[in-house]
Amino acid sequence: MSAILQRLSELGITLPNPPPPGGNYLPFRRVGTLLYLPGTLASRDGKLQFAGKVGVELTLEQGYEAARLCALNLLACVQAATGSLDSIRQVISVNGYVNCPPGFADSPKVINGASDLLVSLYGDAGRHVRAAVGVAGLPMNSAVEVQMLVELNSP
Repeated sequence: MSAILQRLSELGITLPNPPPPGGNYLPFRRVGTLLYLPGTLASRDGKLQFAGKVGVELTLEQGYEAARLCALNLLACVQAATGSLDSIRQVISVNGYVNCPPGFADSPKVINGASDLLVSLYGDAGRHVRAAVGVAGLPMNSAVEVQMLVELNSP
């Protein structure tokens, strides 16, 4: 078992199946040692788990969990692309979008759900640059969408 899968197990987390693309795009794009991952929703086994606006229908804590699930889905895509979560040398960037009402100021706290998970799994290699943006709506009324770029150990 890979070190990262072992760490997930210790945290009581099961890696979901990678979500299929929701449109005419790739589930990942590898360019040399870079792996580009698309925007991913807070779904599990094809079912959206967190729908609605954070700060209206959903709490900040639910938004945090939605972002965490998005990160798990992205890690599932890494597993599918490379065969191992240990293939990540470092997480370069995370872009997070929060479905929220105008004036919602806590998008960074929501996207911490993804960032905190990545740092807990990868330590300093999980630290990344980031955007956390509030938006008027997301596909399927998802609470959160997260996109990621990682550097792999080898091409």
